[in-house]
Amino acid sequence: MSETLPTLCRQCAHSFDDRPETQRCPVCGSVRLLSHPELNSLHIAHIDCDSFFATVEKRDNPDLKDKPVVVGGRHRGVVAAACYIARIYGVRSAMPMSKALKLCPDLVIVPPSKGKYGEVGRQVRNLMFEATPLVEPLSVDEAFLDLSGTEALHGGSPARTLVRLINRIEKEIGVTASVGLSYNKSLAKLASDLDKPRGFAILGRAEARDYLQDKPVKMIFGVGAAMEKKLASDGIATIGQLTAFDKTDLMRAYGALGARLYHFCRAEDDRKVTPEAETKSISNEITLDSNLHSFKELKEVLYPLCEKISQRMKKANLAGRTVTLKVKTTGFRNITRSKQLPHPTQSCEELFTCSCALLEPLCDGRSYRLIGTGFSVLEEADKVEPAVPDLFELAEQQKDTRSEKAIEEIRQKYGGNAIFKGRLL
Repeated sequence: MSETLPTLCRQCAHSFDDRPETQRCPVCGSVRLLSHPELNSLHIAHIDCDSFFATVEKRDNPDLKDKPVVVGGRHRGVVAAACYIARIYGVRSAMPMSKALKLCPDLVIVPPSKGKYGEVGRQVRNLMFEATPLVEPLSVDEAFLDLSGTEALHGGSPARTLVRLINRIEKEIGVTASVGLSYNKSLAKLASDLDKPRGFAILGRAEARDYLQDKPVKMIFGVGAAMEKKLASDGIATIGQLTAFDKTDLMRAYGALGARLYHFCRAEDDRKVTPEAETKSISNEITLDSNLHSFKELKEVLYPLCEKISQRMKKANLAGRTVTLKVKTTGFRNITRSKQLPHPTQSCEELFTCSCALLEPLCDGRSYRLIGTGFSVLEEADKVEPAVPDLFELAEQQKDTRSEKAIEEIRQKYGGNAIFKGRLL
């Protein structure tokens, strides 16, 4: 007698003890059936929205539905997200827009709208929290979920709860998502990429090690191009080849990453799903429309970034102690400079002044294609002890504080574009 195969309908979320002979759901007739021997015993999931930015844009503009769409900067930017139609032409995220246009001349380029994506991401996150309190966000459109112990609450297995969740995300928010379900975080994240878009893939305990055997080492988190090349030079191209080495040898050869290599190739990962961690930094950057080299020109680009960061800091009730400036040369070399402030702040003027001090020495004739800045080492603003400034600085600081407070109040009442400083002209 053949072993039964637990099955779940991804359309109506009904579950069955065995896969129907008709290969259709007996309740709704759908062919979108999910079957796996460990279907009802796995509880770690990774949910990833499908081509999130592009999907949101298509949702908001139905005329784009059947067109190749990317989100990003038109001239010198890169592709932030590509819809699945654009991907047919070979267009991918992080690709220079100039190359994307060569691959697909009919490409529709939509400028990014970060505020909108953040709001949709929060709506998705809120639905996740209705499924389980153990949600660990990785970005605006993806997260790990631990659904252990939720069976009684939701009246079914974690897999069934996940089907209901992604169906709600699609119906109520208008974006689609793919799910990876497994017994640890690494495998769940790996599984979520196996069946995109609108996918649901499972990697169980019985199959995980065999599945990983012939997969490239670059699938391991932390193995970038340089490490992949180093491993290849040592004769290691697949994950399975790593199982021949003990942990000590791998750590001796590859440092801390060696421990991760040892455990991942054995399908092991004991990391817990931890709820949303506190914000570690708030920053903003921009790819320039044309290369800039002069301090004066770069300062003009820098100030609007500082304003946006300050607004985000105030909204989050945070103050930062460290300022970090980032620039990218025309040769794609990233340069960062940091400075610790005498006291935590959320002030636009203080951020701008410090960023300019970090920027000026870098304006030595080199040209830059990207600039950004931000705060780190964050604290709750209302718990920060007030700084005691020098008497000569006190009047000027109070003036800046009153000015920023007045601007913020006007923007809250009349909108973000109601008022701006003259330097933005």
